[in-house]
Amino acid sequence: MYATATRPDIMYSVSQVSRFMKNPKEIHLHAIKRIMRYLIGTCELGLFYQRNRGKDLLGYTDSDYANDVEDRKSRSGYVFVMSEAAISWSSRKQPVVSLSTIEAEFIAATASSC
Repeated sequence: MYATATRPDIMYSVSQVSRFMKNPKEIHLHAIKRIMRYLIGTCELGLFYQRNRGKDLLGYTDSDYANDVEDRKSRSGYVFVMSEAAISWSSRKQPVVSLSTIEAEFIAATASSC
């Protein structure tokens, strides 16, 4: 069995939990256990690249505007898909504070094109 979805959600979850490594609470332990249960339950899933299927490279990018309430930085992400399977993805906090949603989208587009 092969997964049709990518796993940037795992990357995002781990990055969110890792922010509290210095001073973890019980709620963070529960979140880590949930991530581990998800990984154990999906060991048989994987990405399947077919030779003659969809050779087009598709790229998607998006950002949220000032969603982090602590420092008001936006988060941007992208995913590139070929043969209906992800070949590259990223999700990270932007290095600067955006002054508008348009600026946050431009920063996300620039990061994905790099």
